[in-house]
Parts: sequence; C-alpha cells; structure tokens
Amino acid sequence: MTFLTVRNLRAGYGQSVIVRDLDLDVDSGESVAVIGRNGAGKSTLLNTFFGRTALFGGTIDVGGRPLHGRPGYLAPSLGLTLSPQGRHILPHLSVEENLRLGSAAQRRGNWTLERVYALFPILHERQAQSGTAMSGGQQQMLAIGRALMGNPKVLLLDEPTEGLSPKLIDDLAAVIKVIVKSGTGVLLVEQHLNLVRRVSDRFVVMSKGEIVDRGRVDQIDDEKHRASISFH
Repeated sequence: MTFLTVRNLRAGYGQSVIVRDLDLDVDSGESVAVIGRNGAGKSTLLNTFFGRTALFGGTIDVGGRPLHGRPGYLAPSLGLTLSPQGRHILPHLSVEENLRLGSAAQRRGNWTLERVYALFPILHERQAQSGTAMSGGQQQMLAIGRALMGNPKVLLLDEPTEGLSPKLIDDLAAVIKVIVKSGTGVLLVEQHLNLVRRVSDRFVVMSKGEIVDRGRVDQIDDEKHRASISFH
C-alpha cells in the first residue's frame, strides 16, 4: 500500500523555490533513499512535510489524507515521524523522557516503549540517564527510538550516519532492516552509498531541488552517479 504520495511539489523558504516539481512515493514496509550532494534540497523536502517551508504548489497525501495546506504539526498524527539530522536530543530530559515525547500524537500501534527498548537495549540500560550524556551513536538510537514511539507508517531518517563509526553504521543498517520488516516504511535521506544499498529498495537522486534519477538500489552505479552525488 502506498502510504506517502508526493506530486509536483514546489517548496522553499521566503520567496525562493528550493524543491521543484518533485514526485515521490513510499509504501508501508518499503525503504526509499533520497541521495545527493549537500544543498540538493533533501532536508528541505523533509521540512516541507512538517510545515517548515513555504509551499508553492503540489500535493502531499499521507495514507490517502491530504497534508498539504494543513498545519505541519499534523504530520505525526497522520503517520509521519522524523529522526532529524543532528538528533536534537533534549538535554534536560532522561532517555525515557525523550522517548515518551515521541508518543505525543497518541497513535496506536506496535511500537511501544518495551519494543523500542528491545530494539535498542542500551536505551533500556540507561533509561534514567540524561539523553545528551550518551555517545553520538547512542543518541542516534535514541532519536530513532523517539520517532518510532509515534508509531509511524513512514519513518523519515535525515542523515542518520552522520558522525558514526563503521561499526555503528553496521548496527544502524541492522536496525533499519528490522523497522522495514515490521511493516514501517522508511524514507532515508543519506549520502552513505553502502548503507543505501544495504537497507533500501529504491533510490532517487536530487540535484538543485529536482529528482534527476531514480531506480532500484541494484541499479546504482558508482561511476555513473559520482558526478551528481557526494558519497562518503
């Protein structure tokens, strides 16, 4: 089932159009990667789902319900949640308190505190500790766990490998596979080619706010895409 449908999207900041005529679909239980250089418009695309940009045209449907023209804070209640670039862990809250913030939309589903702890045992061990006292990799787990607490149909991940070691990227790949297998869709904004290949079904390439290529991940060609995508 197609859960997120974007058609002819035009969005930006102020009077500047950053994302241009963009079409995108994500099914429940599918992982789609958005890849491209810094400044290509990837994060602007995600911000548009949450009303943080100016919408100049196009439509966004979530589970068959329109999100365009409605307040961005409705996105979590419709089934879109975000693990943001930079993680944005609240410093004065414990790990568990950060997680519980993710359930503010009160959507019902299988992602409970206990299930998040099962996926990330370190969060259970440190549930009473300040969220920002943990390592960068652990904070990334916390950011993803917090987003899962909203019981999304599609989980948005913005540059989740940023600052992570190769070992932690391996751990992240395993986590994303579990999430997708559970039936939750994933829209992954990422520049790490190996992770994209390991966890995604399809990819789109953004350049200057437009999608310039798309296909299955087995169609990614290093040499072909090197000029338009900056990979680690």
